[in-house]
Amino acid sequence: MAPVPGYESAPAGAKRETMTQLPVHVVPDPRRVVIRPFEPSEIDPPSGRADRVAGRVLGLDRDALALELAQVVSDLAARHPDVDRVLLERFDAVNGSIIARCTPSVDQARLIGAYFSEEYSFEAGAVLNPSIVVHPDQIHVAAGALRFILSLRCIGEGGVSSVTFRTGIWTAEGAIALDAPSPLALSPRIASLPTGEPDDGHIRLTFDRDRDLSEVVIFPITAEQRHGIEDLRLIRFVEDDGQASYRGTYVAFSGIGIRQELLRTDDFTTFDLSPLTGDAADNKGMALFPRKVNGRYAALARKDHENLWFVQSDTMDHWGGGQIAIAPRWPWEFVQLGNCGAPIEIAEGWLVITHGVGAVRNYCLGACLLDKEDPGKLLARTTAPLLRPAGAERDGYVPNVIYSCGSLLRDRTLLMPYAVADSFTAFATVNVDELLKTMA
Repeated sequence: MAPVPGYESAPAGAKRETMTQLPVHVVPDPRRVVIRPFEPSEIDPPSGRADRVAGRVLGLDRDALALELAQVVSDLAARHPDVDRVLLERFDAVNGSIIARCTPSVDQARLIGAYFSEEYSFEAGAVLNPSIVVHPDQIHVAAGALRFILSLRCIGEGGVSSVTFRTGIWTAEGAIALDAPSPLALSPRIASLPTGEPDDGHIRLTFDRDRDLSEVVIFPITAEQRHGIEDLRLIRFVEDDGQASYRGTYVAFSGIGIRQELLRTDDFTTFDLSPLTGDAADNKGMALFPRKVNGRYAALARKDHENLWFVQSDTMDHWGGGQIAIAPRWPWEFVQLGNCGAPIEIAEGWLVITHGVGAVRNYCLGACLLDKEDPGKLLARTTAPLLRPAGAERDGYVPNVIYSCGSLLRDRTLLMPYAVADSFTAFATVNVDELLKTMA
């Protein structure tokens, strides 16, 4: 990937605390843009501005219409696939809702759709807070290697967060080979899920199957998400019958309040997004266990803004109650303790990478081990950070922050992507046996 200005990559195998840093990072690229909905601002009470915009398009003569539409399509076609579909679907979305229902020609509809769309540079500001899962396709992967999917929180114009993906190979030798991202990005087909309740935030996003996964962008759509979809903690979830799917909790930020929501997908083509309820879903930092525990769904939550709670539920959609599993103890976690992704099942119990917030709002990474049968019971924890901000990793959009939303286990080695100063993403590995030795 492109180098980070002012940041010197660690040499291969460089040691930081008990972690081994890898000379790979993912950086923002402002050239990657997606077409998303746009609405001209209105005064209160509304004055009909949107109708006037549409009316001006409808008032163009044939030559002026053709000229303007050709320019718009030419500008967009080099950066977006299937421009006609996107513009017509956008017209269908505004017709009868944002503007008075009308029956224009196809070209008029395309141009009206363009006036209610905008290009959005979804990762111009940062790529951060990654999680990582095993890719469902392991065909043609070399022996001992593993193909993975990396999810990233991207920050664009206005500080708004979206979710995007990368793919790559974790080689048998321990190196990371990231696939180059596509220069294109896709706008999804958006539909409400048939839940029986109007405007309840349940939506389905569908992307074309014949595309690179790096082209998928999940940007804010509902009112509850309008200021960001943040910190997806993606997991491969396995049901009791062995059926696997991908799920992840994330934070929906409206600009006023936050709530946890759930992403579900089987194929990374269709994504179902829905709100979670219950007091455990009212804060940031919720992470699902990758399977049921004692017959019930399980999660870690930070419901009191300070401690790490173990909660269970009979459904994936409602989370309440629970018990404190781990509380701040060491100076580097005095302010707050939370998870850095889903618990990872090992022979000894549930391994959880944690974050602690200490003096001067330093975010450090630690770990703990929870009992396999009773994850509300703490068995051991690190007494010192696994990784703390130091050197160039102190500097960025938000200084002194190292953070992750998920790690990947292969044999007894953990691969951890992590964000540096809310700016870009780096990678490190740690041997599980060495990690357990640091716990008390």
